Amino acid sequence: MILDSARSNMQFQEDSRICAFVSQRTVFMNSIQPATLVVIDEKIREILYDTNEDVVRYLSQKYPGIVFNDYGSLVLMPGIVDSHVHVNEPGRIEWEGFHTATQAAAAGGVTTIADMPLNSIPPTTTLDNLKVKAREAYAKTFVDVAFWGGVIPGNQHELQSLIDAGIVGFKCFLCPSGVDEFPHVSVDDVKKTILELLPTKTVLAFHAEFERDEKMNSKNDPELYDTFLHTRPDIMELDAVKLICDWCMKYNFRCHIVHLSSAECLTLIKDTKTRGAPLTVETCYHYLVLAAEEIPAGLTEFKCCPPIRKNSNREQLWHGVKNGTLDMIVSDHSPCVPELKTSGNFLTAWGGISSLQFGLSLIWTAARMRGISFFDVSKLLSSQPAKLCGLENRKGDLSVGKDADFVIWDPEESIKIEANDIYHKNKLTPYQGKILFGKVIATVLRGRFVFKEGKICDKPLGKLLLNANILQTIETQ
Repeated sequence: MILDSARSNMQFQEDSRICAFVSQRTVFMNSIQPATLVVIDEKIREILYDTNEDVVRYLSQKYPGIVFNDYGSLVLMPGIVDSHVHVNEPGRIEWEGFHTATQAAAAGGVTTIADMPLNSIPPTTTLDNLKVKAREAYAKTFVDVAFWGGVIPGNQHELQSLIDAGIVGFKCFLCPSGVDEFPHVSVDDVKKTILELLPTKTVLAFHAEFERDEKMNSKNDPELYDTFLHTRPDIMELDAVKLICDWCMKYNFRCHIVHLSSAECLTLIKDTKTRGAPLTVETCYHYLVLAAEEIPAGLTEFKCCPPIRKNSNREQLWHGVKNGTLDMIVSDHSPCVPELKTSGNFLTAWGGISSLQFGLSLIWTAARMRGISFFDVSKLLSSQPAKLCGLENRKGDLSVGKDADFVIWDPEESIKIEANDIYHKNKLTPYQGKILFGKVIATVLRGRFVFKEGKICDKPLGKLLLNANILQTIETQ
């Protein structure tokens, strides 16, 4: 039974300490059922697994003045945690900044992002650099923001201070990153880093491509996607994944593979996990939605590294998602200014895809055709990324005591991606014009609306997920 229309039409009061969110399709870890979630002081304080008038009377008596937000049969799901986002501020704010990126996140049902350590200047490779980035982000974010640290040659002595500051883990590259200020590491660098980090509980994430000295045929047409695809063969990923799996097993150390694109790696990954190694692996929206055969000549907005591969590879990745070999799905939102996409030349264009705002719709459109349930989608987009980032005690699922982060969405309603509706700074995206299922109706961050009825809230409400001493330093400056 749905709450009466008078209550369901009540607007959320920004100064209300106590409110309830109600849905007939509330997504928990292993079930979807009617529920009423009571929110007090930013946290879920009570869950009633019903929505009838008895619940209304009970809560109205227990919490005088409680505000009800009834969403009927719309899906109420934990807010999405996107653990792989390149914000680029400071230094390359013309590519993307915290203000625009987190607005895009809010519009897409994302309530927490984890910012990658590179493409900003300076990169997040020292404590001082983290402070610079955090000062830039402070009071600009519409969702909560966590931070990755970076591993580059020679910065091993900086890592513990970054852990103490509250970063979620570290990322390194096994091949050139594309920006000079974030050089890739050698095998020896990785071994030194793992030995430095072994006493900690942190995670080391890898861009898993290992470059080979294979020469391109200069006669190949740079406007054709296949020309670029041949420069990043599956073996580049497979070679890197073999190294990572060996390190993970040898040292029994948490390793994470970011943006896996090649299904050739799935058997090795599954075997390594079966042997008990603490390995996790993500893939991205674009690898599960797009296919190389469908990329038109010259449309460099489709370029990313590792590359989008063939349709058969895409279907194998979906199989890896369904059987648990792949743990999570993230955006790898990596925008740039339009001129860096050098339209028409896949060999010189910047490799990155903008998709932060549309992940839920992209994945649901594909997942609904493959028998994947709402709680599987929630696990892949919310609880598993939260766990990777060490945020599982406060983010990623609907449990008493956790942050009241929700996305309310309509799985039956479709959207069309238009430039005017895009919140991230540069609107270039391979998804423009696509019609997708799954419309975000509202996004709730710690009990307060940050997106509702097609609009972003008036002021940033996000927090920086860093340790208190770092935040205190930033707030007093």
